[in-house]
Amino acid sequence: MTEKPYILVLYYSRNGHVKMLAEQIANGVEAAGLEARLRTVPGISTVCEATEDEIPKSGDIYCSEEDLSNCSGLLLGSPTRFGNIAAPLKYFIDGTAGLWLSGALIDKPAGVFTSSSSLHGGQESTLLSMMIPLLHQGMILAGIPYSEAALSSTSRGGTPYGSSHVESEALSEDEIKICRAQGNRLAILASRLLAKKT
Repeated sequence: MTEKPYILVLYYSRNGHVKMLAEQIANGVEAAGLEARLRTVPGISTVCEATEDEIPKSGDIYCSEEDLSNCSGLLLGSPTRFGNIAAPLKYFIDGTAGLWLSGALIDKPAGVFTSSSSLHGGQESTLLSMMIPLLHQGMILAGIPYSEAALSSTSRGGTPYGSSHVESEALSEDEIKICRAQGNRLAILASRLLAKKT
């Protein structure tokens, strides 16, 4: 039996802000008729590379290589760490050389999202840095076009490179609209690509 198509919403969130983005992006995916599979990665110690327990105590389950290999599209989220991807997510991505060798992710659509504690906290450089391994995997990157009106009205997060959030207690209305638009767009692109294969 063939598995139903799904969009993998893979994120790392230490304080819950990126998780909030992931959940709204998943809403956008599902509004387009595809399953959104929310997955996270364990925290790591950059001193000894020790990972957390195999099963998280709460929240979304950890991503497996099969989750990534079998997805129809990928939305990848990380908090900003000095303008770059957070170590736990980078650690997971660095372990996907087998998928690169097999070409499992070639021609699948992908997008990125992030959060930062301040307005100019490195969101765009983080989003761009997250795109690099996806390009190496042969994925098709999709941003958010300015036809999404919230990109022009937002006073907090949101970029054409991907959804973003300036960390506060809740996402702004514009940030929510941008997240949902990104998830929706990626799901539609994935559906179109899948239709061409059949």
